[in-house]
Amino acid sequence: MMEQQIHEECGVFGIYSPKRQELGRMVYYGLYALQHRGQESTGIVVNDDGVFSVKKGLGLVSEAISEQSLQELGCGTIAVGHVRYATTGADSTQNIQPIVVNHNKGRMALAHNGNLTNSYDLRQTLEENGAIFHTTTDSEVIAYLIVQERLRTGSIEAAISATMERIQGAYSLVISSPAKLIAVRDPHGFRPLCYGETEDGGIVFASESSALDAVHANFIRDLMPGEMAIVENGEIRFDTTHCGKAPKRFCVFEYIYFARPDSVIDGASVSLARQQAGAFLAMEHPVEADLVVGVPDSGLEAALGYAKQSGIPYGIGFTKNKYIGRTFISPGQALREAGVSIKLNPIREVVKGKRIVLIDDSIVRGTTCRHIVDLLRAAGAKEIHMRVSAPPFVAPCYYGTDIDDTSGLIACQHSVEEIAQMIGVDSLGYLSMEHVCLLTGKDTGFCTACFGGTYPTAVPTHAQKSRFEGKISDKS
Repeated sequence: MMEQQIHEECGVFGIYSPKRQELGRMVYYGLYALQHRGQESTGIVVNDDGVFSVKKGLGLVSEAISEQSLQELGCGTIAVGHVRYATTGADSTQNIQPIVVNHNKGRMALAHNGNLTNSYDLRQTLEENGAIFHTTTDSEVIAYLIVQERLRTGSIEAAISATMERIQGAYSLVISSPAKLIAVRDPHGFRPLCYGETEDGGIVFASESSALDAVHANFIRDLMPGEMAIVENGEIRFDTTHCGKAPKRFCVFEYIYFARPDSVIDGASVSLARQQAGAFLAMEHPVEADLVVGVPDSGLEAALGYAKQSGIPYGIGFTKNKYIGRTFISPGQALREAGVSIKLNPIREVVKGKRIVLIDDSIVRGTTCRHIVDLLRAAGAKEIHMRVSAPPFVAPCYYGTDIDDTSGLIACQHSVEEIAQMIGVDSLGYLSMEHVCLLTGKDTGFCTACFGGTYPTAVPTHAQKSRFEGKISDKS
């Protein structure tokens, strides 16, 4: 089996400053705080009175944007940035965001987090009417529609509002026009988006509140599902035309894995939500053991919650090489498994001879999980009882998570008992659907489609990550 971990979403960041300054550096810091959301490419656009300076590159923020690049971005009053993990379109330079578009009413820079469910049909229609696309992302579909609407509306916000009537699925957007900074969250609120203010009157939008902290902005609130925020001449106003048009369906996996533990999303602490998941696991799947150990990093808070609820001591069972990125960054299985060994190493003196409760956030295909279990066994663990802070993945996600089919999902092919045997643990327990909806204290409207729940939107006819790749090659 080839392993497939759950891939990240993207991260978006935008800032308005009342005075002209080096905003590229502020975006750089904000994107650094969002690095966990996308590690394939980085882009920054600085807007100086309608003149856009752009720097993009493949890799981490520190790899893609140099000190010289920051200096070359110059000064401005508006800037937007993006870190990407590709959920639609290949990881290539042509697909790096923000997308910058020139049209006869000015320029536009757009950064997108999420995944549209009707992008294939929209792009098909646009191409039949003469549109020429330069990327293989669904984000360019959004940009094209906004420009199309802008040519027949009186403002960029009116164009975005009209576009929202046509697009479906998950989208949190940060957009710069020549004179405005705009942030938008889709009517279901699939992906997070918040805003804050700096002491000098700046306004900041970001995928997570941790990015606001990175630039010393005070968190104000999350944007509501369907809400648009418009910043113009230092003032912020809100358009709620699309609010309440769809039930809220926030991706619960943001709390389980995607978001940083120090972030607060829709009023709930990510860290506390993960601890609650661990407590629920202890209630659902108790076991006699000597130590509770979390798989770094996203399993640590859940392990702490399990330990508190069960009374079993919490221990640090692994040391982590902080210079290694998340496991799935490696493109091939051999590199990925080597990455696990380099990244994590059991602390033998802690786990030797112990009955271990091992907490992780998910099991997708099982290979990486098996490798971690083998490491614990080799370090002398007596028993290993695995507990997973999410239900089994049994269905594709069409809203940004990189699972577009069920072909490799281990839970679709095997029972819990069979999976336990395959990954080499003494017992295995998943969090229930009932409790995953209560991680923040009450069910406020989560999307749980990948766990077998109902899809909030129509299922797309073309959902593969590479669905637009053939369109480019056909024209070449």
